[in-house]
Amino acid sequence: MRCVIARFPFELTKSGVLDSMKGVKPEEAIGESVIIGRRTYPAKQVGQLLTGQDRRDFSVGEVVRAMTKLGFTCRHLPQAVEPARGLVAFQHASAQLGTSAAA
Repeated sequence: MRCVIARFPFELTKSGVLDSMKGVKPEEAIGESVIIGRRTYPAKQVGQLLTGQDRRDFSVGEVVRAMTKLGFTCRHLPQAVEPARGLVAFQHASAQLGTSAAA
């Protein structure tokens, strides 16, 4: 399939993507991600490995669009929530659940 990433045309196939990502350790996936095989990769890591371009040269949307057209599952992983300052772990967990942390 022909796709354009960062104004450059690429011919990508599902088997070619699988071969390119074989043996590549996924980075921590935060935000947009692509599931390739049994692993979840950040979309920017996939785009960099497939195109050879710097991650600043293309958008996440371009990679997600191309991977979706090839039949890969793409999803958005939420950012990790930082605990509020001054709360102990129990209080933070209770606050996230919407209950009071009565002692």
